[in-house]
Amino acid sequence: MAPTSSRSSSVHERIRQAAATIQDDNQSLASEIRKSIDRLRNIALDLERENQSQKVKELENAVLELIEIYEECQLFSSAVRSVGDAYEPEPELTIFGKLFDNEMAKLRGPSSSNPQNHPLLRKFRQEIWDVHHHGQPMPGDEQEDIVMTSTQTNILNAACPLSGKPVIELSSPVRGKDCKHIYDKEAILGYIKSNGGDAGCPITGCPRILLADSVSCDHLLLCDIEELRSMSKQNVPTDVIEDFTESNEDEDSDEDDM
Repeated sequence: MAPTSSRSSSVHERIRQAAATIQDDNQSLASEIRKSIDRLRNIALDLERENQSQKVKELENAVLELIEIYEECQLFSSAVRSVGDAYEPEPELTIFGKLFDNEMAKLRGPSSSNPQNHPLLRKFRQEIWDVHHHGQPMPGDEQEDIVMTSTQTNILNAACPLSGKPVIELSSPVRGKDCKHIYDKEAILGYIKSNGGDAGCPITGCPRILLADSVSCDHLLLCDIEELRSMSKQNVPTDVIEDFTESNEDEDSDEDDM
């Protein structure tokens, strides 16, 4: 019995590793799609400044197609990982294509999300609109809706719960495969080790259990952090600038009095 059990474990591990490799390759593709969307958005912004609306619309349609492919890549990665993690050797021949198709259908659910409502498309349209109408709500939108949707990202926590460092300042970020929270690599691995090799996610209210091999950095995580970093630069609080200006005015006034 022992050799059979050992062989089954070995097969399961090989399947899991193969699934992880396929997932990593697919995530690289998804990362390149995200970069392509960013490049198209930058070109569209230049065209909008030149009032070439028709060409901007053509690029928007191209972005929509890329978003649909991007979401399919995300589904593919999730399905491959689920099949790899759940696979158990059986006496009968395993039909992996059927397992994968069933998992894809399960992840899609009864109805697919509308690409027109995707945050990446919403960001594209918002930035194009802001070229000539900055500060004004887009047609059909309420101001409150703009605040909610224009700040959507795939980053679930703004700072590592252990080190306290903002996510955009982490030199070695990793993300939990299950809970999707982001941590400083050294801090989370030390935390897991100190808890005997498995530990609950340190984010309050998160029920997921973390293992050393369940946190990792991939291409999409780096893209998400870079996007958040870019958004942070665009949203510098104006009150900071105003306070700085007022401080300078006070100093100039003191010098005049002297």
